[in-house]
Amino acid sequence: MSIRFLPIPMETATAYWSGGNDAYDMTPERQISDGDGVPCRHCLRLVGAGEPYFILAHCPFPALQPYAETGPIFLHAEPCDAHQPSEAMPPMLTSRDYIVRGYSEGNRILYGTGAVVANADIPDYAASLLARPDVAYLHIRSARNNCYQCRVERA
Repeated sequence: MSIRFLPIPMETATAYWSGGNDAYDMTPERQISDGDGVPCRHCLRLVGAGEPYFILAHCPFPALQPYAETGPIFLHAEPCDAHQPSEAMPPMLTSRDYIVRGYSEGNRILYGTGAVVANADIPDYAASLLARPDVAYLHIRSARNNCYQCRVERA
């Protein structure tokens, strides 16, 4: 099973860069990166030391419903190139492990799919979940804080 890691959509990032409010209808907070642990959800790279970035509430689901988690993400404050969907692990995934969780076509959590997975094992675990017909896509989330990192789909 081939997989691909995807960033937040370009139109979502562009809305934030153009002054749009976040999922809580608040203005994204602008900060300066110290270069340590600030993963941009659009280019899927770490924000470099001295670079500006936004902290904002993001909901990676098409509509509100009980499983539509909303939480903080980081985004370069200036437009960056979107991560090109591929099987390669995004450079920002630098922690030792992450939560990998499956969702249905109806954007609902599929119980029994979520696991804390070692970084090196993410591609294999993701491929095994996406081989299931009931799994439409996956989220990679922080194993410590549950923050959304990126989406994974069949290639």
